[in-house]
Amino acid sequence: MDLTRRRLLTTGIAAAAAAVPQARSANDRIQVGVVGCGARSHELMRHLLANPGVAITGVVDAYKGRVERALDRVGPAARSYRDYKEVLADKSIDAVVIATPDHWHKTMVMDAISAGKDVYCEKPLTYRASEGKEIIDAAARTGRIVQVGSQPVSSNTQQKAREIIQSGKIGKVTLVRAAYNRNTASGAWIYPIPPDASPSTVNWDMFLGPAPKRPFSLERFFRWRCYKDYSGGISTDLFVHLCTTIHFLMNARMPSRVVAMGQLYRWKDREVPDTINAVLEYPEGFAVNLSSTFNNQMSGEGAFQFLGTEGSVTLGGGLDVHPEDAVEDNRWIVESWAKSMEEAYFRNPKVRANEAPHARKPKGQVQHFKSEGPDSTVTHFAGWLNSIRTRQQPWENATVGHRAAACAHMVNKSAAEGKLVEWDFSADDIKG
Repeated sequence: MDLTRRRLLTTGIAAAAAAVPQARSANDRIQVGVVGCGARSHELMRHLLANPGVAITGVVDAYKGRVERALDRVGPAARSYRDYKEVLADKSIDAVVIATPDHWHKTMVMDAISAGKDVYCEKPLTYRASEGKEIIDAAARTGRIVQVGSQPVSSNTQQKAREIIQSGKIGKVTLVRAAYNRNTASGAWIYPIPPDASPSTVNWDMFLGPAPKRPFSLERFFRWRCYKDYSGGISTDLFVHLCTTIHFLMNARMPSRVVAMGQLYRWKDREVPDTINAVLEYPEGFAVNLSSTFNNQMSGEGAFQFLGTEGSVTLGGGLDVHPEDAVEDNRWIVESWAKSMEEAYFRNPKVRANEAPHARKPKGQVQHFKSEGPDSTVTHFAGWLNSIRTRQQPWENATVGHRAAACAHMVNKSAAEGKLVEWDFSADDIKG
């Protein structure tokens, strides 16, 4: 397969161009409301608006400062709303981006579907695995578009990696290793708190919603990923990305069994682990090792190894294809035999053809492809907008998002309970 940088760049740009819908007239554009305007949401808004034929016309957040900055960024076409239900009640809004803490996702997605809105929900789709089936059923019943936001699957490198793996180029993949490591306070979600944040600028009740009632806390509001009431920690924030990619590249559904351990070694100002290791076993015939720590950045963010019998694919800062150059070498075994038997063994034509020191397998070269072209979040949104126009479901639909999030919930359950956790394929939920 002629995988040159030029070819990868060309196919990546072509795929992005095909995914981006053609510009529509001003009154035919898709009008989007954004629910939740935190730091990631501001990135999402910028990438969404990089696509033609779309406008952000409404924003809502529980902190006034975020709303003001969002209105500055998206321009005069947008207005602010008192709460998300006002956004859903606005008939001029066609679709919503939900970028709130995890504990709100299911409620808001279900309400948006009921209001006739198409949905882009940041990962994880669910706060607990049992919520996924409800969302899937609601989307199917109404025909609404629900896309989940694990954007790397829309990158040209992951699209190419899927093509390589599914073609059989690296043989049968039996082991996948994936890591997501950081070593900064910000990477561990200890974000700076705005100086003007107070009960007068933060709507605490809006933030809590379906979560347990607790006293006002700026730490919980701005660093919510550290607390179990609103987040599943590393698993739901980072492992969901890893599992989405693995399911995409391997054409897999769900692991049948998961075992995990989670530890809190360093960042004591939280309720969730800062280090997690997990093993996932898939019925498609491969296993996965997931690991993450906030105490060292070796391997970086979103690094993968797909290990096949004929080669390996690695992702992280680009795509590499490594040939597998293994040659049988039983010399250390047959050297313990009688000398005549050893000599006879190596006179065998089949042995000479396949074993060292006689066999010569030419060492292939590693092929490297740099990620180029539009940002994957831009193309991920392009796919969502295209689905809204064509009414064709995106790949990362409610079912895909549910299962990626469910992997994270299985990891957390195993780590918390100290036991192996199984998936019930008939119920599409965690066993028990």
